[in-house]
Amino acid sequence: MQLSDIPFGTTDWSEIVPTTHAGDSGAATWRTRQFGAIRVRMVEYTAGYVADHWCDKGHILLCLSGTLDTELADGRSFRLAPGMSYQVADDTAPHRSRSETGATLFIVD
Repeated sequence: MQLSDIPFGTTDWSEIVPTTHAGDSGAATWRTRQFGAIRVRMVEYTAGYVADHWCDKGHILLCLSGTLDTELADGRSFRLAPGMSYQVADDTAPHRSRSETGATLFIVD
């Protein structure tokens, strides 16, 4: 990943207008910044959130609060707690997420 043409700046995530994305159950609230081809998000999942799709997009994801369960299409599953992260490249491991308790994530993709 090449980070270029991004001037130094700070982000107050509380000032970023949120968008809501419904899951099969629950919802995800995204606060998104775009820097060229790089998308950076603060995402909050409600308790009981279940993704409505399998995702092929690559991400670097850090769990800030709550817990996140991620299932891979090959049957493996992983639980993230605060301070844990995962990384996956585009088109390598279809995955979908759920959160029983709710979670807040910082995601770069």
